[in-house]
Amino acid sequence: MKILVIGSGGREHAIVWQLKQSRLVKKIFAAPGNPGIGLIAGCVNIKADNIKGLADFAQKNNIDLTVVGPEIPLTLGIVDEFMRRKLRIFGPNKQAAEIEGSKAFAKEFMRKYHIPTAPFQIFTEPHEAISFVKSAGMPIVIKASGLAAGKGAIVAKTQEEAVEVIENMMVQKVFGDAGAKIVIETFLEGQEVSMMCFTDGKSVKMMLPSQDHKQIGEGDTGPNTGGMGAYCPVNFVDEATQAFVKEQIIEPTISGLQKENRIYKGVLYAGLMLTESGPKVMEFNCRFGDPETQAVLPLLKTDLADIFISIVDGNLEVMDELEWHPGAAACVILASRGYPQKAETGKRIFGLRNYSDKKCFLYHAGTKREGKNWLTDGGRVIGVTGVDKDLRSALNRAYEVVESIKFDGMTFRSDIGFKANMQWKKSRV
Repeated sequence: MKILVIGSGGREHAIVWQLKQSRLVKKIFAAPGNPGIGLIAGCVNIKADNIKGLADFAQKNNIDLTVVGPEIPLTLGIVDEFMRRKLRIFGPNKQAAEIEGSKAFAKEFMRKYHIPTAPFQIFTEPHEAISFVKSAGMPIVIKASGLAAGKGAIVAKTQEEAVEVIENMMVQKVFGDAGAKIVIETFLEGQEVSMMCFTDGKSVKMMLPSQDHKQIGEGDTGPNTGGMGAYCPVNFVDEATQAFVKEQIIEPTISGLQKENRIYKGVLYAGLMLTESGPKVMEFNCRFGDPETQAVLPLLKTDLADIFISIVDGNLEVMDELEWHPGAAACVILASRGYPQKAETGKRIFGLRNYSDKKCFLYHAGTKREGKNWLTDGGRVIGVTGVDKDLRSALNRAYEVVESIKFDGMTFRSDIGFKANMQWKKSRV
């Protein structure tokens, strides 16, 4: 097959690398891709939100399957356009992608289908939201309803903080139109876990649980980012918890979407809080997580192209159970100084080489090439993933490679995996 992967980040690099191993895949294109992806696939200069341009390319080049990485083209309706042209594509349609595109919709959907989540209120007027928080117990979570690149959920510990967050979102519009409507919900205590599944809109196959590290600083401090690292699997998520999530959260969600004629063929991501009263959904995403994908896919033994085809053809139920390599994987994100606000770019990167030997992987996210030099070109620059027999060994592998990479202002967390009850911690380079 000829496959087109849409997107330009570390998640897409991981997807491309995995597809490259498939016996079914002849050629891979990435749009727009990045120079790291360009080492193993053909990069096409079409932006991820250029729906018509991407469909035209797929049609002209006889692409057998298109795989959508980021959420924006999904929420813009890329799947609807490809299906209209009878082009095969992996991802939910525009209506189904609303489960990520609108947190307000997602919360109301969960209430309707009795999916466990935090109590919430939705506001479109800042004065009503401010009036509400002045009488609410603290802490609370305030979320921009629209897409905010993983940075739109903020915990307010005091009423003063809550008022400031509301004004920033709804009046100052720090997240643009995404903050025109907000969700205010009860703060949940517990462990945060990401659980992703493959679905053809009818049946479900669960991936291994993973844990993201959203905040910029050690010990989960500082502002939220798109994710500073992840590991997989998660040792405190037992089989009973996984079964509960599948039966009480994932399957009712897919069933509800089907009832509402929202066509969901792709990956459903549930961001969960494991509370004392059981798992609760904090958010749904309509695609692979980033950076969770960089920790989950290296452990996948089943042919990824086979999975994609089964989903697009609606035959996931008859496919064998997913197979996984033993051991663990851990991804450490190397970010630019200033991220997640204004990241510095254009810094020369030293120490890059091809580590992708099934023990350590470099997934490019924000890099560019000038001659023989690699330069930074984004907030999150590279994901370094180590794979080994257990989490400690996988982290050791990842941090050994991190020590060999240098660029001015390089920022990373040295405590990835700290919640896995590990005392071991790698010192910062």
